[in-house]
Amino acid sequence: MKKRYTLEQKRWDSPIEHAMPEHSRVPASFTIGNVTIAPATVLAPMAGVTDTVFRRFIKNASQFTPESTSTDVETTQSNQQSGCGLIMTEFTSADGLSRMRETKRKRYLTYYDDEHPISAQLFGSNPETLADSARIVQDAGFDLVDLNLGCPAKRVVACNGGSGLLRDLPQIERIFKAIRSAVTIPFTVKFRMGWNDHHIVCVELAKLAEDNGLNACALHARTREDGYTGQARWEYIAAVKDAVNIPVIGNGDIRTPEDAAAMVEATHCDAVMIGRTAPANPWIFRQIAQYTASKEATGIGTYDIPTNEDRYRMIRTYFQMLVDEIAIEEAAEAARAAAIEASGQIARDQRHRDCVGKMKQFASWFTHGVPGGGALRKQIFESKNGPAVLDAIERFFEAQSHNAESENAAMEPDESLLTSAAYCD
Repeated sequence: MKKRYTLEQKRWDSPIEHAMPEHSRVPASFTIGNVTIAPATVLAPMAGVTDTVFRRFIKNASQFTPESTSTDVETTQSNQQSGCGLIMTEFTSADGLSRMRETKRKRYLTYYDDEHPISAQLFGSNPETLADSARIVQDAGFDLVDLNLGCPAKRVVACNGGSGLLRDLPQIERIFKAIRSAVTIPFTVKFRMGWNDHHIVCVELAKLAEDNGLNACALHARTREDGYTGQARWEYIAAVKDAVNIPVIGNGDIRTPEDAAAMVEATHCDAVMIGRTAPANPWIFRQIAQYTASKEATGIGTYDIPTNEDRYRMIRTYFQMLVDEIAIEEAAEAARAAAIEASGQIARDQRHRDCVGKMKQFASWFTHGVPGGGALRKQIFESKNGPAVLDAIERFFEAQSHNAESENAAMEPDESLLTSAAYCD
C-alpha cells in the first residue's frame, strides 16, 4: 500500500507517555546567528498549514504572561511573553520562486511585522536557483532562511527535493556553499535521519552543515521511509547534538509540555520544534511556556487545559482571520488597474474557495475533543462560504452553552424541596 503524506493522516502510532522530567525544561532562549529565539520553541514549516494567517494565529494563541509573583521567570520568558519563539513559512519551491512574477511572489512570501522572528523555508535541488531564492528571501526581510531536506512527499522527492537529497551528500554540500555565499542572514537546515534504516546520514549531514557555515540544524528523528509512522528516535537527535557545536533543534513526537521537556532531557537539544500537534492543539506553545514558568517558580510544572469556551474562541478567531485576510487581499486587488479586472475576479473566486477549503481542513483538528464535534464538522463541510461556516460555529456553540446551562439547572437542588424535607425531619 502506498504511503500518503498528508497532515490529516499524520497520527501517532502508540504514542509514549513521558513522565514529568525532574530537572529538564525547554530553554528560555537560544541564538541562531545574530537572531535570538525566545523561548526555544519553533513552529515547524507545514505545507498547506503555516501560511501567514496560521502563523499569526499561533503567535496569538501562544501569548502567555507569567503570574505577577513570578517576576524572575518573566525576565527569562521574553519575545513578548509568547510561547512560540520562531515561526516558519510553508516550504516554497525555489524553482517557482525564482520564475514567478513579483506580485505572485509577494503572495507566497507575505508576512506581517508581528511575525518576527520568522524563517522562510525553501526546497529544491539546483544550487544556483536555491541561492537566487535565498537572496529573494533575504531582500524580503526574513530573519532566517531554511533548507528543506526532510519532506517525504513523493512529488517532492521525485524532483530530488526534500528528503530525496539525503541520498546525495555531495550535492547537498554544493547547495550549502551556494546559499551560504549568497546571503548574510542566518542559514539553517531541517532534515531527517536518512533515506531509510540502511542509509542513516544525520550526523554526517550535521557536520557538513557546520563545516559550511550554517547557523543551526533541525532533525526530525525519522527516516524518509518511516514517513510519520513509528516512534521518533530521539537518540539520533542526541547523536547530532554531540557531533556539532551549532544549535540543534529536536523534532518528532512532541504532543505535550512533558514531551518537550523529556526531549530536552534525553537529547540536550537547544530547542524543540513542533509540527502536527500545533493544528490540533494551538495552545501547545503557551502550555510549554506555562509549564516552564511554573516549574521555575515552584518546582512543579503546570499548565492550562483548554475548555470548550476556549475552543470556541479559538475556532471563531482563526476562521475570522481567514475571512479578514481575504478582505485585505480583495481591497488591494481592487486598487489595481481595471485592465486586469477579469483575471482579478477569477483570483477572488479562487481565494474564497481556498478559504472554505482551509476551514474544512482545520475543522477536524480544531473540533477534536469537543463533545458533539462530529455534528459541527458536518455543518462546516456542508457550508458554501466563509460566513456560512462562521454562522455554523456560532449556532453549534450557542446550543452547547444552552445545553450546559440546562444541565446545571437540573443538577441544582430545589430549595422548596429542601425546605419541605427539613420540616418532615
